[in-house]
Amino acid sequence: MLFKKKKFPKLTSREVDIMNILWTSGKPLIASEIADCRPDLTINTVQAVLRKLLKYRLVEVADIVYSGTVLSRSYRPTITSEEFAVHEVTSDYLAFEKTLSKPLLVSALLDTEEDPVKALETIDELQKMLDEYKKDLEEQEQ
Repeated sequence: MLFKKKKFPKLTSREVDIMNILWTSGKPLIASEIADCRPDLTINTVQAVLRKLLKYRLVEVADIVYSGTVLSRSYRPTITSEEFAVHEVTSDYLAFEKTLSKPLLVSALLDTEEDPVKALETIDELQKMLDEYKKDLEEQEQ
């Protein structure tokens, strides 16, 4: 699976905390529900972070729902945790791009796999992705 390029700034730890809560919830949450998930979160902090995440387009308003007798917006992520992780790793890679080659990075990541069967599966998956990527680039050249 190839990820579409989605640009957003480096997130703060608090923004990542809120995203993690939304990813693990499995359903849209209102700000007060997010604040209730962690004792170190206040409703004011959550609302401020949600405004920034909306601006970055990493969350969206899923619905308007009742919270008691008050209408509230519920939020859901627009990016998966996997897409976010890929973005973070590639952003970090770009900081070292001049001293670290992509093949060396991939090789180092493959070396972390202790199970030879899983390593072979990963290599097969990478080969399919590379073939697809190469085909797309060749089509763009024409």
